[in-house]
Amino acid sequence: MEVIDLHCDVLYKLTTLEAPKFADDVRLHANKERLQLGQVKAQVFAIFIDPALPQNMQFLEVMRQIEAFHTQVLQTEGMVHITDWLQLDTLAPHEIGAILSLEGCSAIGDDLTKLSAVLDAGVMLVGLTWNEENAVGYGAEQDASLGLKPFGKEVVKMLNERDIIIDVSHLNEQGFWDVLPLAKHLIASHSNARAICDHPRNLTDSQAKALVEHGGHIHIVYFPRFIGENATMDDLIVHVKHLASIVGIEHLGLGSDFDGIDMTVNGLAHAGEVQNVLEHLREHFADNEVRGIAHNNFRQYIKRAATK
Repeated sequence: MEVIDLHCDVLYKLTTLEAPKFADDVRLHANKERLQLGQVKAQVFAIFIDPALPQNMQFLEVMRQIEAFHTQVLQTEGMVHITDWLQLDTLAPHEIGAILSLEGCSAIGDDLTKLSAVLDAGVMLVGLTWNEENAVGYGAEQDASLGLKPFGKEVVKMLNERDIIIDVSHLNEQGFWDVLPLAKHLIASHSNARAICDHPRNLTDSQAKALVEHGGHIHIVYFPRFIGENATMDDLIVHVKHLASIVGIEHLGLGSDFDGIDMTVNGLAHAGEVQNVLEHLREHFADNEVRGIAHNNFRQYIKRAATK
């Protein structure tokens, strides 16, 4: 069954590992070979910048990762650059769609020109923060009462004008509530349920409900720290069942966080094992519901977004 995955950090590894090879490098959870094995039909490749990097070097690092996307990912046979979400429906059987996202706006500082340049490079989805504070707002590990900054509203305005999806996965709570009424297109690309695992990177029930009420979508993440203690595949399914019960299964998808995580769930060590998740979901949901989580729900989300 085809899968659309809304988040991986392959680009960070491609720019930090020695002599990486996207096609089949086993150091990559989501290399081309493993994407094929897992029947991943489209993969979002995030641009992630280490917050320890000096501010004046961060934008250059963004450009380096965009270059790696073009020279390594897109130069691999069968990888197709998605610059319009509707292209997802035109991919040939042997092709995999590759989409750029920006995981946090720290690298742009307070410069909208830099944001515009990133969008011009093909970024389709933007997270306003990672876990730390930046000129836009405050990340998931910051004071939950601190909200979106004035510059953040300018960023949201530009993203709306360009029909870019805004990713709330790393926002702190007040930032989430501030963005909610402002954003045209919203998604949580890799978050689970805080009611099941009390981690600030997960969504509370009220956040999940409000996100969906505003037309948003929630993509389940495979990182054990966001699933629960001694996390298993069954524990991951508990998050799916909980979120399905409060927002509807038709608003759920997958966002692995492969290559951005330092531990994995047994049976879900890399993209080649993603079908195992679907097999476990089949024990609790009908085939069409599993197909929805795997890829069809996101396709429907995109079609709705195109009419907004």
